[in-house]
Amino acid sequence: MMNIADKYDVITIGAGHAGCEAALAASRMGARTLLLCLYLDSIAMMPCNPSIGGPAKGHIVREIDALGGECAAAADASTRHLRWLNTSKGAAVRALRAQCSPRLYSDHYRSALLSEKNLDLHQAEAAELLIEKGEVNGVKIKTGQKFYSECVILATGTYLDSVIHIGLSSHKSGPLGMVAATEFSRSLQRAGLEIGRLRTDTTPRLHFDSIDWDSLDCQRSIEEPQAFSNFGEKRLYGGMVCGLTRTNEETHRIIRKYFPQSPLYTGRLGTEGPRYCPSIDDKIIKFPEKDSHPIFLEPISSEGREVYVQNFSTSMCLEAQFESVRTIKGCEHAHILRPGYAIEYDFIPPTQLFPWLESKAVKNFFLAGQINGTSGYEEAAGQGLIAGINAALRLRGEEPFVLGRDESYIGVLIDDLVTKGTKEPYRMLTSRCEYRLLLRHDNAADRLCAKGRRIGLLSGEKWEKYLKCCERLERERERLSSFKIHPTDEVNEKLARVNSSALSEGICLTELLRRPEVDWETAAELCGSELEPELGRKISDELKYEGYISRQRRQVDKFRRMELLKIPPHIDYSRIKGLSAEGRGKLAEIRPATLGQASRIPGVPPTDIQLLWVAVKSARENRAAE
Repeated sequence: MMNIADKYDVITIGAGHAGCEAALAASRMGARTLLLCLYLDSIAMMPCNPSIGGPAKGHIVREIDALGGECAAAADASTRHLRWLNTSKGAAVRALRAQCSPRLYSDHYRSALLSEKNLDLHQAEAAELLIEKGEVNGVKIKTGQKFYSECVILATGTYLDSVIHIGLSSHKSGPLGMVAATEFSRSLQRAGLEIGRLRTDTTPRLHFDSIDWDSLDCQRSIEEPQAFSNFGEKRLYGGMVCGLTRTNEETHRIIRKYFPQSPLYTGRLGTEGPRYCPSIDDKIIKFPEKDSHPIFLEPISSEGREVYVQNFSTSMCLEAQFESVRTIKGCEHAHILRPGYAIEYDFIPPTQLFPWLESKAVKNFFLAGQINGTSGYEEAAGQGLIAGINAALRLRGEEPFVLGRDESYIGVLIDDLVTKGTKEPYRMLTSRCEYRLLLRHDNAADRLCAKGRRIGLLSGEKWEKYLKCCERLERERERLSSFKIHPTDEVNEKLARVNSSALSEGICLTELLRRPEVDWETAAELCGSELEPELGRKISDELKYEGYISRQRRQVDKFRRMELLKIPPHIDYSRIKGLSAEGRGKLAEIRPATLGQASRIPGVPPTDIQLLWVAVKSARENRAAE
């Protein structure tokens, strides 16, 4: 039982994807944790698209799982439709994307939270951050009670002072009509944190039975057992289809007709929305030459009969939404259950954070998720996991846990945020990652399981599963390296089927797999392999990209030399002669932890990095001499 005045090790505010992962990570690492949320029934809610994964986002989910987080297991427990994306673009960017049941997804997280022995849940609105001598020591809730703790993690999503816009009408509200958190922002300002405003949009939700599914091109799940979790049971998913359709000139004409009632067009929305996921009205404004845009109709749940209209987010008035939706093929008689809307909310510009997501202004205060300017469930969950880990490590007196850009997509995400900041909702993309071949969907466990085990987050059971998988892979690699393929008629016939040249002499199977056109399925047939197809494809990809991977590893070695050179936290940039005015200002504002991070700050030229390198080395030599 929880007592009101109890002191906790960690308090997490918010139970979205970031808050859930943060609370679970901290409690699983031994910290007595309290999770405060506005409404217990909205735990891990999916207010936008009920999907998990896709390029870059799917990589993050696998990384969370490899470290010991919960997101992949929640996705597997609620998946109703599963696809591979980017299959034609190579192994580096290939990723899973699942359509999930929001209710089952939320239920999985709720069950995981309630099952943790070190974790208490409490429904309340946080009103004030308690600070003493520049260090956080708890949270005061709206009803006046105070909860004390060593660390606090803020993961409030889009709820801080949030406003919903539908046409020219606006009102205070959180996502999907939830209550907004109106008081906590003032507490953050008093603590010395700068606050900004961002916006995101969502789509109308249609009644399943009002759609003419027979007139649409339909997309079914993949016909192979799969799972997001590195440790989960792979399953087939059937029974649900997504519909493919498009907007047309009439759709665009109607939307233009209602521009005078559009908060976006009339300038009532003074905030930045997500550039990589613009609303349909924004697309029509920015791309007037296009007379059509693709639309995906994605069922949300069989219980609610709701359908999400992917690529049709909008803040237009209700009349515009009803009329424009019904011009789309398959939606001529569609009934809107919930209108689309724009939501504006407070966020903390993330350059105010250290790379381990602790506030520079308030000690032991960590921030994670959309409060840091990101968009998407996966980006939020990845940050929440890192914040929870670092809160627990702070209690142990251990060094912060920071993932490098060469180690994970989570590392790229956080480094981008704290180094470059963002003026729009940040979305993780594969193009943001310079070491994509090293950070594949299939090798997340190899990259991160040992780290998760070392910090005490990855369970012993999962660690044993990972080790057994490694053993199976190594045995098969050794077998394949000595397996000889001879130029028989049967072999050459199978090679001809994949447009590969015939053999004139014997060849090692690993050499054959290096041919771009020879897939794992063909190789497995030739050598009689019983290895799971997913693991076999991993071996195949490693062989095919071996040269490129070696080159990227050499680049990483060079990159790490800069990352290893730490900058003293209290260095006085005004004393370094020769720095440009802009570079000096940027360095003083961001206060980078390493020379590598400094080199990625926009506005800091290479000449400034060279001067900084000399200054840091000189300071180190002076300290050593003393």
